Amino acid sequence: FRLVLYIFVPVQLTLIFWGANLFSLGNISWIEKIGIVLSVGISTGGLGITIAHELAHKKRWLDRTLGKILLTSVSYMHFYIEHNLGHHTNVSTPNDPATARFGESFYKFYWRTVSGSFISAWKIEAGRLKYMGLPALHIKNQMIWFTALPVLFAAILGWLWGTPAVVFFFSQSIIAFSLLEAVNYLEHYGLEREKLASGKYEKVTAAHSWNANQRLTNYFLFKLQRHADHHIHPVREYQTLRSFDDSPQLPTGYAGMLVLVFFPPLWHKIMDKRVLTFRNATP
Repeated sequence: FRLVLYIFVPVQLTLIFWGANLFSLGNISWIEKIGIVLSVGISTGGLGITIAHELAHKKRWLDRTLGKILLTSVSYMHFYIEHNLGHHTNVSTPNDPATARFGESFYKFYWRTVSGSFISAWKIEAGRLKYMGLPALHIKNQMIWFTALPVLFAAILGWLWGTPAVVFFFSQSIIAFSLLEAVNYLEHYGLEREKLASGKYEKVTAAHSWNANQRLTNYFLFKLQRHADHHIHPVREYQTLRSFDDSPQLPTGYAGMLVLVFFPPLWHKIMDKRVLTFRNATP
């Protein structure tokens, strides 16, 4: 099961270099170039970031390194810090930029989460360095490297094939991480953890993630749709993730839900009543 994840890393890198080369050719139309960007971006976002997410959660050095390489190739390396140390701590609370609030459209959520997640990652890393007695602007600040490495990746492509290759790289990156944020939007939409008298939030449970058990999309997405178990046990291997009866269930798999995400009236018509029904049914 792990080998499948490892194999995809060179596949994705090859795909990006191939796409950059193709995009830079002078004998293809702009429509074809848009098609190349969309095709590669959907692959690097739909599969690449899903696999990066799986690898970045593991304790093995090789897994984490490969996850970082995949995130570098889509200009979203801060996800490594914010997702593991921010999102998993603050999920389903107002403190989490990656949790969609009830009634919030994807487009409003998108700008909030893209900027908020980046800022959150910087704060988390600055806090880590402060604990070590180091200033935020230090060579050990991972966010400095995580910001610079995608630029270096783009520079290599630019050196090989010129400015069009750089345009391609950042364009496919935007498609990729936009797809990630669309998935983030649907995974916790409208779900809230109760704030306790102590001021802390209740422990994360199966009730704080939307689940989907459709077999085909679970296979394609490495069981990411069994999201509640992932949040309860972040290091659990993807092939062993379980479904819980007390988790709220999406009406269809992620592939179908993503269509609704981009059309807010349809999304709210179908999902808002499910959120309210689940809230009323939860003790």
